[in-house]
Amino acid sequence: MTLRLGDVVPDFTQDSTDGVIKFHEWIGDQWAILFSHPKDFTPVCTTELGEVARLKPEFDARNVKAIALSVDDVESHNGWVGDIEETQGSKLNFPILADPDRKVSDLYDMIHPNANNTLTVRSVFIIDPNKKLRLTLTYPASTGRNFAEILRVIDSLQLTDHYSVATPVNWTDGGDCVIVPSIQDPEEIKAKFPKGYTALKPYLRMTPQPNK
Repeated sequence: MTLRLGDVVPDFTQDSTDGVIKFHEWIGDQWAILFSHPKDFTPVCTTELGEVARLKPEFDARNVKAIALSVDDVESHNGWVGDIEETQGSKLNFPILADPDRKVSDLYDMIHPNANNTLTVRSVFIIDPNKKLRLTLTYPASTGRNFAEILRVIDSLQLTDHYSVATPVNWTDGGDCVIVPSIQDPEEIKAKFPKGYTALKPYLRMTPQPNK
């Protein structure tokens, strides 16, 4: 199955380190990040899971729930959790889905045969409260993810959902934004952007971040 941005993500029921997860029900009215791992007891994954545990306050502040997936079973996951906590100094505070039957991996197209026909790639899915897919990232198994970038994208998505702006290159929270081209009426611009704006070109108008 090929997932595209804006699609409602597939629901599933699967065992995890926190018990049985009914995915859509588990998301509830929050945002979610689902990220996959090639298998348990792998070095790069161990560092990533520890980092996500450390970042829980950042995810909480954005109303985001984190959930990982690895193709091994819960018994294996529970053994791995001990290693993660020992080596990374962070107590795991989110579930790891078990996927020994590859059900979720196949639903979300996480196995890329030309890379490896048995292991998941490092996939990231950001999902909004409407259960719609808002971002996908795919990393090779050898490259650890940059969770600061993932948080940055969440900030951008949540900002642009509520204001008529887009975020420019290398934007971070608090930086200037772009007024979307669909807004042309001067009175509407004045009402929506009381801080003013700078028109670099008719189509490129920069304004201070509206909610800061």
